[in-house]
Amino acid sequence: MYADTGTDAETVRRILRNAGDTWAVVGLSNNESRAAYGVAAVLQRFGKRVVPVHPKAERVLGEKGYASLADIPFPVDVVDVFVNSELAGAVADEAVRVGAKAVWFQLGVIDDAAYERTRAAGLDMVMDHCPAIEIPRLDG
Repeated sequence: MYADTGTDAETVRRILRNAGDTWAVVGLSNNESRAAYGVAAVLQRFGKRVVPVHPKAERVLGEKGYASLADIPFPVDVVDVFVNSELAGAVADEAVRVGAKAVWFQLGVIDDAAYERTRAAGLDMVMDHCPAIEIPRLDG
């Protein structure tokens, strides 16, 4: 069902190019074997500021971490979600509350109801995609 909800190439491009450069990565820790760490490193290489969001609130990849989106004391453009689908909807709702411009659910993270709520709130959203795969594909 989610393929019909707007997770298309245009939305992916719009988020990567136009949503802004401050990305809160929910689930990012210093565990280098986790996908979130590798994706965050790629985002940094492409000029994005990565803000770690994890209960440990640890510094990751040189950036101060926060325990929740609400704890971040500056605007966040995109919320990149590395939690399981059952928890992802609450993160999307929090992204709306903190004024993010877009929400990105990683590969395997799917919640159609959260997608509908997030889009209804006026945010762009992508589900079941990886920005580290998509960003090198951008032409120019």
